[in-house]
Amino acid sequence: MKKKSILQIIPSQKINMGGHILEQPLPNATLGQLDPFLLIHHAEWTLKGDQRQQEVGIGGHPHRGFSPVTFVFKGDVRHQDSFGNDAVVGAGGTQWMHAGKGIVHSERPSKALAAAGGEQEIIQFWVNTPAKHKMDTPYYLPLSKEETPTIEGKGYQLQIVAGTYQGIQGPAQTFSPMTLLRGQVEAGSSVDIEIPSHYNTMIYLLDGSLSVNESQATRKDLIWLDRDGGLVQISAEKDTRFILLSGEPIGEKVSSYGPFVMNSQTEIMEAIRDSQMGKMGVLIESFD
Repeated sequence: MKKKSILQIIPSQKINMGGHILEQPLPNATLGQLDPFLLIHHAEWTLKGDQRQQEVGIGGHPHRGFSPVTFVFKGDVRHQDSFGNDAVVGAGGTQWMHAGKGIVHSERPSKALAAAGGEQEIIQFWVNTPAKHKMDTPYYLPLSKEETPTIEGKGYQLQIVAGTYQGIQGPAQTFSPMTLLRGQVEAGSSVDIEIPSHYNTMIYLLDGSLSVNESQATRKDLIWLDRDGGLVQISAEKDTRFILLSGEPIGEKVSSYGPFVMNSQTEIMEAIRDSQMGKMGVLIESFD
């Protein structure tokens, strides 16, 4: 199988998102988005402890028209939403939410983590939804590490969150074809990953150092691969954690504003109006 060419290796940039300092690999100066992926944020925080849940994390906010997905690497995330869902996802797990026609949710550390303090590390990325499904009923799926299919080889591990890889189906529901993987490779080890050649594909390194199809990348780099082949050869120089996001382009116009992603400015205005009118539900958070 032909290797995917490397189009560019792009270092992430630090941003301030409402007082939270994050790494932002996407969008960047080169790529506004890589259909169907709209945004990637990588957060590493240390909670000081002796805090209440309502004092930390991100309070209630609305979404429409896409799926905000959170990979939890350290600590945990508690999700509450206007549809009554309430769950805590720990390290190694995934919080998958399809916003559909509209939902209000909050993302905070658990009561235990807020009280004890400690490290919290997450990646959140936004997956666009085709127009015909943007106004579907929202759904929420909390996945633990144990509920996520895992492939292990010599010196590497791959978790399959969505799509089919080596005949194994990831549990998350998507509205366009994609393969979403979380990976770890030990120093001196390697793994070959086969992805459909027509998929847009990115790899982001949380840490470590890798060679991807003979191109070097290091911590917090985004690797943008071409659609000219299907093979991704990874060799680790240091212990490395990474995510691989790949998917078939949707090919539709994108119009976005803050937490809303639609296909036209009119639809964005409707989303703002519906949010202000409470049509996306009301979130009343509960705390022990």
